[in-house]
Amino acid sequence: MSYANCCQPYHTGNAIPQTAEALMRSRYAAYVLQNIDYIVTTTVPAQQPLLDRQAVTDWAKQTDWAGLEIINHMPKLGKRHASVEFKAFFNTPDGMQAHHELSAFVKVHDNKSGIVRWYFIDPTVSMLVTQKQPCICGSGEKFKRCCGQFL
Repeated sequence: MSYANCCQPYHTGNAIPQTAEALMRSRYAAYVLQNIDYIVTTTVPAQQPLLDRQAVTDWAKQTDWAGLEIINHMPKLGKRHASVEFKAFFNTPDGMQAHHELSAFVKVHDNKSGIVRWYFIDPTVSMLVTQKQPCICGSGEKFKRCCGQFL
């Protein structure tokens, strides 16, 4: 698909990814385009202020992206979670390499607006939350029974 028919509507705010896989693809495109604001806003809101924006920016700018391969999409892991296994390919002086990852996503319902959005759960962000505290996604469940199992 062309950028205009795939990720651009998500990046401009004219559409919301309806699956974790669509969000994953749009996040990859955001890295390629160095759209750091999109990377941040599609991460679980509780983690957004903890992201190292400069490190994300540097990685996006310094990487010669070469393609994305979705290996597996598990659209339903419990009530509100999904996973996407992927390889993001990039060129180096030694040839093409791949970043291989199994990413976790959570679907969050905003009670005020009624909008449902998928968010990336970043396992590299250190969270000071105990297993018995409310979950970082706002589900109302305990962290250990919700997103804690993915971090």
